[in-house]
Amino acid sequence: MHAHAPAEAPTRAGRAGFARLAFERSGPRTVVRTALAHSPLRLLTPRNHGHAAWAYTSSLGGGLVDGDHVSLEVDVAPGASALLSTQGANRVYRSPRGCRSDFSAHVGEGALLAVVPDPTVCFTGARYAQTFDLRLHSGASLVFMDLVTSGREASGERWAFTHYTSTLRVHVDGRARVDERWMLDPTHGPLPERLGRFNALASVLLLGPALASAREALSAQFSALPVTNRAALIPSVSQLGNDGLLLRAAAVSVEELLRATRAWLSFLPPLLGDDPWARRV
Repeated sequence: MHAHAPAEAPTRAGRAGFARLAFERSGPRTVVRTALAHSPLRLLTPRNHGHAAWAYTSSLGGGLVDGDHVSLEVDVAPGASALLSTQGANRVYRSPRGCRSDFSAHVGEGALLAVVPDPTVCFTGARYAQTFDLRLHSGASLVFMDLVTSGREASGERWAFTHYTSTLRVHVDGRARVDERWMLDPTHGPLPERLGRFNALASVLLLGPALASAREALSAQFSALPVTNRAALIPSVSQLGNDGLLLRAAAVSVEELLRATRAWLSFLPPLLGDDPWARRV
């Protein structure tokens, strides 16, 4: 279980951090060829019992502070399988000037990349922007998840941040498959009123040949869901051509959203050969 965030972020100047990860196939397994990180970013590459390689990111100080700008570049060589997650929630503290996070990845032919971080939690007064730029070979596969919460609801902070944007761009062989930008900004209307009873939002993308059976099963599952009044979670599904599926959800609680997204991704441990969530309670 992740520790609760401190009441206030440590006071320090904004930081710029860069990290690079490279995965390659070595016999039946994938190995981490490069793991380079500059403060405040850290990289953890734990062993696992499967054939895929795992990497987890974290930030010194437990989150992003005003002026921080971090970036991560990932390369997954042909035939390799990699999981990228986080050591805990992505906490963004009060930041009048703003914080930024940029992620880019290249995924080779026959490779699989699963990007499944913990939720982003923006504190009161946080100003945050993140970008994901993912470039795939036509034979590559991608699992991508992005979760954002209303903030520290237990402390009375609910959709109290100043600005949040999340940009997702996915290209396959140079052709754009996804190009979208989410924005949550109270200047467009009070966020608590606009988001209503919901405290967490999710996007999950499945793309590529390795995920065909998972997409088929999820499409059938979503199509069979009944419509219920004031449901704790409201999902939607969109087909992206013949090889992509985009799932969305709004949930009353973060716990409800995490349960749902883990269930949607139940195909992932068999695909990786080990369960990345088994050791986390």
